[in-house]
Formats: sequence, C-alpha cells, structure tokens
Amino acid sequence: MPVTRRDTLRLGAALALAAPAAARAQALPDKPVRLIVPNGAGGVADLTARTVGAALSERIKQPVVIENRPGAGGIVAGQTLLTAPADGATLMVATNANAISKSLFRSLPFDPVRDFAPIGLMGTFAIAILVAPNSPIRTAGDLLAALKRDPQNTNIGTISVGSTQNLAAELFKTTANVDATTVPFSGTPALLTSLLRNDVTAAFEIVAPLMGQIRDGSLRAIAVTSATRAANLPEVPTLQEAGLAGFDVTSWNAVVAPARTPAPVIERLNRELNAALADPAVRSKLLEAGVEAKGNSPAQLAQLMASETEKWRAVIERAGIEKQ
Repeated sequence: MPVTRRDTLRLGAALALAAPAAARAQALPDKPVRLIVPNGAGGVADLTARTVGAALSERIKQPVVIENRPGAGGIVAGQTLLTAPADGATLMVATNANAISKSLFRSLPFDPVRDFAPIGLMGTFAIAILVAPNSPIRTAGDLLAALKRDPQNTNIGTISVGSTQNLAAELFKTTANVDATTVPFSGTPALLTSLLRNDVTAAFEIVAPLMGQIRDGSLRAIAVTSATRAANLPEVPTLQEAGLAGFDVTSWNAVVAPARTPAPVIERLNRELNAALADPAVRSKLLEAGVEAKGNSPAQLAQLMASETEKWRAVIERAGIEKQ
C-alpha cells in the first residue's frame, strides 16, 4: 500500500512521543555509580546503602560502588558530592545529620537543601528510650513521673551533643515540660556502660544496633520516639501513646544527587529506587538491620528535608546548643 503524507506525519508524531521515553530509559551514564555514605562501614546507613545499592545495581545494570566518607557531621561526604559531575554517577546517602547540620554548624561548605537534589527515601529506623533491666522505671509514664518528681536526681543519657538522639531527648524534655539534665557521651558503648551502672536514668539511642541486647533482656525498651510503633519492636509503645501528643522523631536514610543533575536522571533513579525497595527480599534484609523500607518521590523527600531542617533548628535554639 502506498504511504500517504498523513501516514508519514502520524509516524513522525509517534516517534516524537517515544523519543523522550527512550531518553529517560537511557538517562544514566554507562559507568559504575558511586554511592557515598557519610558514616563508617557497619553502621545503619552503610548497611542500608549496601542492601539497597545491590538491588539498584541489578535494576540499572551498572555496578553501585559504596564509598564510605565519614567525619565532620557529614561535611566530608557532602563536599565530595558537591564537586562531583551531575550526571547520576555520583550519589550520596542523606541522613538526619544533614537536616541538623545547617543549624548546628556556624558555617557549611554547602546548603543541604539547595545543593542536593532529592531522589528518594530508602528507609526509617526507630529511636528507643532504654533503661537498665533492674530499673524500677518500666514505662514512659514512669520516667515522666520521675523526671517531674525529682529532676535533680533523674537524668537522660545520649551520645554526642547535636546527634539525633541528643536532640530527641531535648525535644522530649520541652514537649513534656520537664527540667532534667541531658548527659552526652562520646559513643554508644560509654552511654550503655553508664546506663547499666545506673549513672543515668534512661538513654535515647537508635534501636538497630541494640536489638540483640533488647531481646536478651540486657536492656529494656520502654518507648519509641516515632509516631507509630517500630516494626521490629511492636510491643513497645510510642511516646504519643504515653501522652506526648504529636511527638515524632524518626531517623531516616535517603539518596540525593548534586543539585545540577538533570530531571530525567532523577526520575529514572527514583523509579528504580522505589522498585528496589518494593522487593520483599530487600525489605526483609533491611528489617533484619532494624530499618523499615520506605520510598517516596523527590518532591516528598524535599519536603521532608525542609521540615526536618526547620524542626531541628527550633530544638537547637530552645536547648541553647552552641554552634560548632
């Protein structure tokens, strides 16, 4: 049959519509993808990055290489990302620390909201309030009562000033209207030693690395700080259930790129990231590490980062924490 001019125009229109889709499918560069982690190997962010990175690699048909760049509250990792080509081949794990750093440091070499392009959330993980197994405090209500009854002899332990755990404790105090001392420690081992000696009344700490001690009774979790109960601690109530309306502190890990990264690259990475997170095997492996797999859109991640930045700015100012 002869090809008419109308047929030619229709074919041209169809090809024009197909071209953007093909471009999006091929948006990523044909080389390994670096996923920079702002923490050392073995931590929650690292384990999340390695689990999700392996699944993402299968989907984009490129190796995803984990690159640990710990130090200085995520500044080292952020600088590495900031100077990388904006082609989708260099990504970074963003965490709560990025939302906190803008108000915690006097100056930063980058703006976590302006200079990073959100790709998507990977997962969230709980912070628990812990007590020693022999403590008379068995619930968050008991702790609140003790803090109000005897604030001079009741205190809260956390890791370093400005950490999510430390700021969660400060937010807890202001929300509950209690005046107790927050005692910061250099790291989790020192904090737990002090807790088990009853030098501190309770501790705010991330659940994931402590699940073994919680399960064997070496530590007792009396509450979690998230709005809903943690999937790996379903029997432990939230602070909202204890009467602190609206209290919601959840640690999170996400993926970001340099701000100049083209939109088709961001769209492709978000699509593949969410598909990887929907894989039951990935979800199960993350939960074993204490992480609840949760994806979202770039716009939703941008909103999360902006709201978290504002929340922690207010907490830092109210607590009078000196900028570093």
